[in-house]
Amino acid sequence: EFFRELLENAERSLNDMFVRTYGMLYMQNSEVFQDLFTELKRYYTGGNVNLEEMLNDFWARLLERMFQLINPQYHFSEDYLECVSKYTDQLKPFGDVPRKLKVQVTRAFIAARTFVQGLTVGREVANRVSKVSPTPGCIRALMKMLYCPYCRGLPTVKPCNNYCLNVMKGCLANQADLDTEWNLFIDAMLLVAERLEGPFNIESVMDPIDVKISEAIMNMQENSMQVSAKVFQGCGQPKPAPALRSSRSVPENFNTRFRPYNPEERPTTAAGTSLDRLVTDIKEKLKLSKKFWSTLPYTICKDERVTAGPSVEEDCWNGHTKARYLPEIMNDGLTNQINNPEVDVDITRPDTFIRQQIMALRVMTNKLKNAYNGNDVNFQDTSDETSGSGSGSGCTDDICPTEFDFVTTEAPPVDSDRREVEASATQPGWSLQTLLVVFLSLVLQRQWR
Repeated sequence: EFFRELLENAERSLNDMFVRTYGMLYMQNSEVFQDLFTELKRYYTGGNVNLEEMLNDFWARLLERMFQLINPQYHFSEDYLECVSKYTDQLKPFGDVPRKLKVQVTRAFIAARTFVQGLTVGREVANRVSKVSPTPGCIRALMKMLYCPYCRGLPTVKPCNNYCLNVMKGCLANQADLDTEWNLFIDAMLLVAERLEGPFNIESVMDPIDVKISEAIMNMQENSMQVSAKVFQGCGQPKPAPALRSSRSVPENFNTRFRPYNPEERPTTAAGTSLDRLVTDIKEKLKLSKKFWSTLPYTICKDERVTAGPSVEEDCWNGHTKARYLPEIMNDGLTNQINNPEVDVDITRPDTFIRQQIMALRVMTNKLKNAYNGNDVNFQDTSDETSGSGSGSGCTDDICPTEFDFVTTEAPPVDSDRREVEASATQPGWSLQTLLVVFLSLVLQRQWR
């Protein structure tokens, strides 16, 4: 939402400034600038746009329009104008503005779009994993922990904290395996967040874009005679216009008066915030989400509504009676549950759906690292690590072309052996799934809001 409003504010600022400066001349050629912002918005929202090519096309089109305005005494055919556009790089009619703006826009938009896509991937992975059904072994262990005290006549005795930890570590064994890739993903997100705070952040690039383009137009006006002479030499002498409108090379109302850019006039969003404050807030929330999956059993088991708490070791339910829980606490992850005394875990059958989410995080982490380095980012195929957009594997002269289509992975259909698990989850042993969904929903709302 912030970035969308930022682009809209930048487009509105440019339109207002150019209407005041050029009046009817701008209004007659405004589609050139409107197309620029349309493509920037399309890129940001996931469109298949190559930023470098798009910006090159903008300056070529602007040169064609400007060349006709500074030479109104001539008639230019479409072929002639195409020849003119080929001189954009050679003549540098707009000075160094196009090169600098290309560097700034590509880096800023690569970082901004990749960061937002990273937030989307993280949220979707967390939401999907929270809906994974518990195994039959987990359901039995959870029933024993939460309901057996009632059968033994101990309705007020809560489970021992360490007992709960072994149950949860067994139930969340596959989820805990997300932790390594999740932490790498969060680290990569924090790296890209630095790009949103640095000199190439999208706000500092888009705020003064109207002034930068105005500067380019002014350079073109000041060098109009030299540019025209070199174009005539390369493309040939154009034909005179049927009705000579003016002997002057520049229309009288095509002036160079520009309002000075005031940094205090930075546009703000409807929320009245700026990018640096927004990024600082998101960074703090990202840091809090590190080690989320490995600490999830501890977070659940320290809840006084679930267990007796870490301080109560003697007067708690240990799975058999009211006494201390003696077995050692298992380590995190699937392979460490081979000797879990509370949950029967088949360590030879990793959950394929959670493995898919691990891969989604790994792919996204690679994209984030590329974006941090200013490299091209391609989301066209999240399952193929080696695929690229074909526009380059790195930066040349600090210019990084960017093109990707972001495609999220859909949850696989439920197979036959999982239907039995889901059916059993509707019985009184539904507690784990309900607890996880509610707990994760509350935590994730805080982390990603």
